[in-house]
This record gives sequence, C-alpha cells and structure tokens, in this order.
Amino acid sequence: MLEKLENLKLINSVVVLNDFFLDRIIKIENLDELYKQILEKSKLGGSIRGISQTDLKGGNATNVAYALARLGCPVSLITVADKTGSQIIKETFSSFDKVSLSIIDGKPGRTTSLEFNNAGNIVNMMISDLGDNEDFGPEKLGTQEQDILTNADAVIVTNWASNKKGTELSQFVFSKSPSAFHFLDPADIQTRAKEFKESLPKLASYLDSLCMNENECNLLLTQSNLGTISGEKETRNLVLELSRIHSIPIDLHTSTGSYWSNGKDVEYAKSFQVQPKFVTGAGDVWDAANMLGYIVNLDSLERLKFANGAASLYVGNPIGVPPTMDQVLSFVRTNNP
Repeated sequence: MLEKLENLKLINSVVVLNDFFLDRIIKIENLDELYKQILEKSKLGGSIRGISQTDLKGGNATNVAYALARLGCPVSLITVADKTGSQIIKETFSSFDKVSLSIIDGKPGRTTSLEFNNAGNIVNMMISDLGDNEDFGPEKLGTQEQDILTNADAVIVTNWASNKKGTELSQFVFSKSPSAFHFLDPADIQTRAKEFKESLPKLASYLDSLCMNENECNLLLTQSNLGTISGEKETRNLVLELSRIHSIPIDLHTSTGSYWSNGKDVEYAKSFQVQPKFVTGAGDVWDAANMLGYIVNLDSLERLKFANGAASLYVGNPIGVPPTMDQVLSFVRTNNP
C-alpha cells in the first residue's frame, strides 16, 4: 500500500490554516534545580546560565505545512504575521517549489516551550502570547484565500483552542471547499473543553477527521461522559464510542500508538521505539503524514503506521527537522513496531 506514496502526484494543494508563532525552545535538564535557582534569583535578580535555547518558526499550521512540504506535498499556507514574521515564513519555505503562501498582515503569536524530563518521558509545556491568531475569523479571508480553498484537495484547520473564532472559521473554510478532505486538530482545549464539545454538532457534517493527542482526547472523553485512556483494548473502545456519539471520524496519536475509528470500525498501530530528542511539534508532523495518507487512500492501518513513522523520525532528530518521504518509507519498511 505504501507504494501509493512513492510517486506522489497531487494536482491541487493541501490548504493549512491558520496560526504562525515565533517559537523559543528551552531545554531543561533538571527542573527541580532550575526551580531552586529561580526562587533564589527572584530575591535579588541576576542571570541563570547554561540553559539550552533554540529559536525557530512555529505554530501548528506553519509546522504542519512545513512537514507536508518536506514530504513533497503541494501546500498552501494561510496565516497571519507582521513584516519580520513574513520574512521568516518566506525564508522557511523558500526551498520548496510546491508551496503557496498567503500571509495576512497582523501580530504573530509568540511561544516559549519548556522541554523537560518527567519520570523518563520528555514533556513540553508552552507559554504563549496568541497575537492575532486569537481572533482569526472568516472576515480575514479575501477573494484570493477563498479561491485557494475552492481548489483544495484537503483543508486542515489547526489550533482551534487558541482562536476565539475557531468554529466560525472552520465552518466557513470547509463550506468553501466542498470537494476537499476536511481535517481539524483543535490543540490544547483544556480551558475551552466544554465549549469545544458543544461546537462539534456544528462541525460534524463537515469533518472527515478530528485529530487529537492523548490529553486532548481525554478532555473530550470527560466532556462526553466517557472514561479516560488507559490500555490498548480500553482505548480502542473509547475511540470507537467517541466517534459514534459525535458522528465524526477520530484520529488519536499517543506515545504508545495511534488509533482511528469511524464509529463502526477501529484500528490501532503501535508506535516505533525511538529515543526522544525533540518533542515540540511532533504532533504536527504526525498530522501532516496522516493527512497525506488519507489523500492517497492508504488503508487505515498503513496510514497510521506511516504517520507514526514520520513522528518517530522527527522526535529522534535532535534539531527537530521533519523527515522526507524517502526517509519515512525506508524507516517504516525496515522497522517493526
């Protein structure tokens, strides 16, 4: 089945909306020690040295678009940024000849991501200034952006949780692209979990996939009066029931494996075993590969394996660069999770 990806020839693009962030990744080796230093420095001020930091472009939409471009997929990114942010976006995508950028003038978001070890697991916690991503509604989209949507093979809306107009934006862009595959990744809905659950009836008829990580899925499960994710068998049943009651296909990625259900059937693919070195943005890489699997009509299990492989290569890369198509195909074929 993976042969469908070897000679990828898509006529139209995958449209990705809408967030762009300027990201700073801070890697913390010892969280307790850092906390002690912060408490001490808070008394008199001063510097805490020796903390590894990396600046890069970010935002779920921008990351998904970049991961898709690395996989050789035609991409149209619709986002918001100021002059400096626009230059960064253009430079980021300058090496790709299948990328179209529609950058609306405005204030970009800014995120500081703290990465630390929690009982053997690499965890990231993000502190964000949302910028104009917080208020990105249909009114932001002009004739050019609407034309791009009309001709799309797929439309991905990311980071609903950071956008007060996320539901309205999703309804609008999906209605403008009736023949496209429609994909929503809400991101961290913790502060808006009830509101997100209540928005799903408005979005269900449009959606071909609702994609979540473990934390996001648990929040929606709680709002839906279901259980919480535990073992493989229990999670299969929960994803199946969640898809059934909301009438939306569910894609779930966790550290141990990924799941899909359409409310009738359910599929699971175990994660590949890699040593994590860079976790911020891993979900975006998974989304990109999963979407590509949908577009070329991989069967559910092959699609989940392909997405798992892409995410594994990403987290195993110390500088956080999404893999190419050849790298993912080679990895999936030579490794058995």
